[in-house]
Amino acid sequence: MSDKVNILKLSLHGQVIAYLVGFQHGRNTLSFTEEFKTNPHRPTLSLITHPTFPHVNKLLAEPWIRHQRLHPILSNLLPEGALRELIAQGLKIHIDQEFHLFSYLGQDLPGALIATPLTTDDLPESVLADILGKNYQHTHIAGFEPFSQRHKFSLAGVQMKLSMKEKEGRYNLSKADDLGDWIIKTPSTKHKDVPLNEYCAMQLASLVGINIPEIKLVDLAQLENLPPINLPNESHAFAIKRFDRHQNNRIHMEDFAQVFIKYPHEKYNAVNYEQIGRILYQFSGDALSDVQQFARRLLVNILLANGDAHLKNWSLWYPDQITPRLSPAYDIVTTRVYFGSEQHTALNLAKTKDWYQLSYAHFEAWSEKSGIPWRIIKPHLDDVMDKAKTLWKTAIDDLPMTDSHKQTLITHWQNLHKDFRIEW
Repeated sequence: MSDKVNILKLSLHGQVIAYLVGFQHGRNTLSFTEEFKTNPHRPTLSLITHPTFPHVNKLLAEPWIRHQRLHPILSNLLPEGALRELIAQGLKIHIDQEFHLFSYLGQDLPGALIATPLTTDDLPESVLADILGKNYQHTHIAGFEPFSQRHKFSLAGVQMKLSMKEKEGRYNLSKADDLGDWIIKTPSTKHKDVPLNEYCAMQLASLVGINIPEIKLVDLAQLENLPPINLPNESHAFAIKRFDRHQNNRIHMEDFAQVFIKYPHEKYNAVNYEQIGRILYQFSGDALSDVQQFARRLLVNILLANGDAHLKNWSLWYPDQITPRLSPAYDIVTTRVYFGSEQHTALNLAKTKDWYQLSYAHFEAWSEKSGIPWRIIKPHLDDVMDKAKTLWKTAIDDLPMTDSHKQTLITHWQNLHKDFRIEW
């Protein structure tokens, strides 16, 4: 009896780097090509595949085997929540059939990876033998049934996030041959004024030195051909420029759940901020700049009462295709306005998550445990505080922030440790 499999070719910046094989009963294997494994200048798929990463040759030598779920480096490229359900319903598959979701979304994944379905005719016998083993002749490579769903997009996150192409002030869902250049986040049916919240939080972050992409509020009337989703009675969506796209070219990136080989459900409890800081200081192409920016963002998330800065809301970015850098910031939201009792960071910072306990002493402990000299961090925290105290009071009056959100922030600032308190 022959095994039935599907095969995807994985390409990065025009190079075939691996083959992903999906077996009939849920097992999947990721096998890297010899050209990728032996190339000292290979494009970076993930930090763990970079030539300087410890034990990388051993990591790449054998296939990466998983059951049902894909390997975390691939699994984290798939959407979560409502968007995942919408796509699965359109494809008439279960939401846990990750290989099928991946094969469908493979032409417009986050970053630069492209997954292309193959048939027997597409592969020489030498490659089949390499990825399927010596019994490859007893394996039936199934063709991919044409997918009926109209739209293809993949952006991780529990909100409804759509990759859209802007043209003359109108936004359309992107297609594989015309990559989306904006992420559009529609209003939430669960929480009120989320687009306004994120827009204001991101603008405040930018004022104190946080590196953000271009952002804007977009009238819902400017969005065309939306999928069948429920929308509340609100007028605007939040738009953020995709930093993994530039002039219809792909720039690779990976979130820190991929970096640490964790699945999405582990994004809140598997890693702490010291470990992220250590990775940046050890591997970034501009370690000094990136750890200083990282420290600024940690403080800004506390100041803005954002309890959702989990592993998937921090990313590495590969603008030169090889060297890791901290990506621009995204998904900064004042979450406390929706969860009134919330007072914790998403991950541990110096063994605590409590916003109202965190002080300079905790940041110094974070710095020490991350292996980062405190002297290069403290001036940047001081600068954030100076700018926040002088700029934010005027800014929140000028931004389209709701009165209730404004009052929540003001109360939050007054309850922080004296090191980070902003008097009103």
